[in-house]
Amino acid sequence: MSSSRRSSQASSSSRISDDQITDLISKLRQSIPEIRQNRRSNTVSASKVLQETCNYIRNLNKEADDLSDRLTQLLESIDPNSPQAAVIRSLING
Repeated sequence: MSSSRRSSQASSSSRISDDQITDLISKLRQSIPEIRQNRRSNTVSASKVLQETCNYIRNLNKEADDLSDRLTQLLESIDPNSPQAAVIRSLING
């Protein structure tokens, strides 16, 4: 069997159906607050749903980074041996 035939078989078996894509887009519509709050969320295009999903994930990452920075600053301002410092360290380190 040629390598091109194997790769086409592998890619066809890993493809998802149109129904699965529709279902995933629907789940994203329900999960992203900016879309969910829209009264006509069912009319939002799939590309707009994916765009908003990417924006939402970027914002979540930024918020997580900001919170980590704030916790680091707080940790620097308290006694490193205190119970509060231990809690903050556990939050920072996940």
